[in-house]
Amino acid sequence: MPTKRSVGTLGDKDLSGKRVLLRADLNVPLDDGQRIADDNRIRASVPTIKFLMGKGARVVLASHLGRPKGVTPKYSLKPLVPRLSELLGVDVRYRNVTHGYFLLNLKPWLILCFLDLFMCFKKVVMANDCIGEEVEKLATALPDGGVLLLENVRFYKEEEKNDPEFAKKLASVADLYVNDAFGTAHRAHASTEGVTKYLRPAVAGFLMQKELDYLVGAVANPKTPFAAIVGGSKVSTKIGVIESLLSKVDILILGGGMIYTFYKAQGHAVGKSLVEEDKLELANSLIEKAKSKGVSLLLPTDIVVADNFAADAESKIVPASAIPDGWMGLDIGPDSIKKFSETLDTTKTVIWNGPMGVFEFEKFAAGTDAIAKKLADITAKGVTTIIGGGDSVAAVEKAGLASKMSHISTGGGASLELLEGKTLPGVLSLDNA
Repeated sequence: MPTKRSVGTLGDKDLSGKRVLLRADLNVPLDDGQRIADDNRIRASVPTIKFLMGKGARVVLASHLGRPKGVTPKYSLKPLVPRLSELLGVDVRYRNVTHGYFLLNLKPWLILCFLDLFMCFKKVVMANDCIGEEVEKLATALPDGGVLLLENVRFYKEEEKNDPEFAKKLASVADLYVNDAFGTAHRAHASTEGVTKYLRPAVAGFLMQKELDYLVGAVANPKTPFAAIVGGSKVSTKIGVIESLLSKVDILILGGGMIYTFYKAQGHAVGKSLVEEDKLELANSLIEKAKSKGVSLLLPTDIVVADNFAADAESKIVPASAIPDGWMGLDIGPDSIKKFSETLDTTKTVIWNGPMGVFEFEKFAAGTDAIAKKLADITAKGVTTIIGGGDSVAAVEKAGLASKMSHISTGGGASLELLEGKTLPGVLSLDNA
């Protein structure tokens, strides 16, 4: 995939007074449709927004939220405005304090009045729609450094259909385009791909660029030994990733529900563990492919089994090759954790996609937690660690170790497709560097 031009290459002349359509990924979970449960995606978008504001651009911010069928109030972006305003205003607040020495001699209550005044100028304006006359007026009225948040682009079915007329209307309020929504880059939608036919320059935001640097750059030219850890419930959802990684990695560690298909393919007893019967031949072919490419493929040696799929199920540790009838594997065992950890100590680059077990149940989270802790440990020693989206990110965040990794991907499907070697429409449509 060609290297893409980044927003950082745009200077004051390119941006001052210009209206920038910024596609961000603000698809955050909301409790009861109102309170933000996790603001990580908003935080991840802030550096690009602040950069554009600092250059005097007028930022027209577009995003989706959830999977609405037409206009659906619970999927409105309105609840995001207070938190987004707060995150964008923090540096403004401090910058004005530190540069305004005269404030130091004022009484505390008067200082707060000044701070509130500065914050008012940085409030995010919310539109009731994402296209139309109201949006045009609000975009025209934006001051330099101002931010206008458009309503959910998926309120229109034309967004996901990449309708040219809808894309043209979105683009009509801007002079140039920045895509910082890596999580939707694998979709050719109007706001991610269609608008680039009407706006130039069209460049990558800082988050998009970081994702590409790690998921393309680090994987294409890794420091070796390079290991991949692939987990998850089904082989069928990770076939493309495994096949692609087998041509790149030195070590492939498998875990999660998919391993029982591999065990059965090798003739081992799997009890009532999850097995994809139609993928047994595929599992054997992947093992053979690893051997032919000289890749060290590691499967767990012991398993934590349960008598049923429940958080309080009876459990015990058994050899991976002999899971008893009536029992199912829900996590990797301590011997597997030890061996995987020792292997990871030898690596220089690691990418992880998919948990080792049913980490949502505390009783069966030990394997996933151990891998997260080991990756945090080796990151501190200089190993590049990439958490490739989806449940792996949730597991690392649950363990409180997200900040200890080299990179946490914000894209689930986009990360997978990039690791599979696929091209992403939302990236291909941007200007080449």
